[in-house]
Amino acid sequence: MVQGRGGPSDSPSPETGAPVGDVYEWFQRGMKLLAEGSPAAAAALLERAVEAEPESRSIREALARAQFNSRQYADAADSFRRIIDANPTEDYAYFGLGLALWRTGDMKGAQEPLAIAVAMRPDHRHYVSALRSVRATLRARRM
Repeated sequence: MVQGRGGPSDSPSPETGAPVGDVYEWFQRGMKLLAEGSPAAAAALLERAVEAEPESRSIREALARAQFNSRQYADAADSFRRIIDANPTEDYAYFGLGLALWRTGDMKGAQEPLAIAVAMRPDHRHYVSALRSVRATLRARRM
């Protein structure tokens, strides 16, 4: 059996196939993997954590980020939508949804969540920049 980079604690339990430890440990290891540049491995671990704690916003956000960073854009969009459905005041989730839709090529779909993120946090330059880019692309396509 191949062990994770962190040793035996990253490897699945032979009995259940689930990672060793509790949900909080899975979340912590997922965040560490994400920070270390292993988003696909982080997404796999964080998916298990979300299955165990589906109402945890912080775990779902970490999963969405890991999915996005591992180019699983449609999955990331779904994860960001779930965050928004649970709490429509999450500006970062709107931003993430907009970026994920943008990466799938859905410029029209990306525009609304990015506009909402900008309306909620007009001081965030990266929100404004993303919205401007999407709108510029849409204008260019109409010409």
